[in-house]
Amino acid sequence: MTQAQKKLTQLAKQKILLLDGAMGTMIQAHKLDEADYRGEQFADWHCDLKGNNDLLAVTQPKIIKDIHLAYLAAGSDIIETNTFNATAISMADYDMQDEVQSINLAAARLAREAADEMTAQTPDKPRFVAGVLGPTSRTASISPDVNDPGARNVSFDELVLTYKEAAFALIKGNVDLIMLETIFDTLNAKAAAFAVDEVFEELDLYLPVMISGTITDASGRTLSGQTTEAFYNSLRHVKPFSFGLNCALGPDLLRQYVAELSRISEVFVSAHPNAGLPNEFGEYDMEADEMAAHIEEWAKSGLVNIVGGCCGSTPAHIKALAEAIEGCKPRALPKLEVKMRLSGLEPFTHA
Repeated sequence: MTQAQKKLTQLAKQKILLLDGAMGTMIQAHKLDEADYRGEQFADWHCDLKGNNDLLAVTQPKIIKDIHLAYLAAGSDIIETNTFNATAISMADYDMQDEVQSINLAAARLAREAADEMTAQTPDKPRFVAGVLGPTSRTASISPDVNDPGARNVSFDELVLTYKEAAFALIKGNVDLIMLETIFDTLNAKAAAFAVDEVFEELDLYLPVMISGTITDASGRTLSGQTTEAFYNSLRHVKPFSFGLNCALGPDLLRQYVAELSRISEVFVSAHPNAGLPNEFGEYDMEADEMAAHIEEWAKSGLVNIVGGCCGSTPAHIKALAEAIEGCKPRALPKLEVKMRLSGLEPFTHA
């Protein structure tokens, strides 16, 4: 275990750690056009690149680094790399599969620079970088054709390869953790976890892994149909640093699922909800103080170890969260009975 890993684990036992907030929300505020996305490097690219936010780590590095610095200044202990869609499967939408390594490496280095600069300013508050592996734009367990339930547009092995490529570059960029984020399909997450484990073995190193799933709606299930506990049972073998939930719901609607995870998780629990639900214009209306009030209640109820914000959140939200959780004790890790814990769409636990 590296010194950074030891320090991170030590801090997580002492206080509630703070993640950053939304990257896309902050990028959208810059109102970038096609030329901005292309930059000088891809001025002559053969298809549109507007909307490829991950590419901005290469073409607009100052914007991305400034966003990281804004979240760090707001109080974030852990910032996430701008690599949510930086896998070959997702980059295929822009025919940029060959740029995956350079995008992940650039994004990791930007986050690393920002974190190290802030740590140098406040040595008593070290900052950490989580290398993000997103869910990709395909699902391994759901058919894309309603007339053919057995059809798939991606295989487990294809997912493993695309995740390995991204993970290698993130680690080369010197991230402190790997985060499997916004998981809506558990089979995709299993592929990501398998890929990361293979990378660790090949590089002869280990980084803490954060797993964060997404409850897609009020049904309380992931898109692939699992309840929170079933989802946890499916991936607990990874022995992650933390297990959590993010996106889709605001803190008001997400609370019951965070509470369920807090009850069953043997590891640290994370949560970074949206700033409420999107309005009819696709924008998020929950103000920083309202979001902070919810998170403060979570913290005082002993539900969480790591909190932050997802869609719609800004440095103002993160600053409010920092103030809300100040002095709150982190969730204590429970000692659970040894049982056989299996899952399908529902959990199955047997003594």
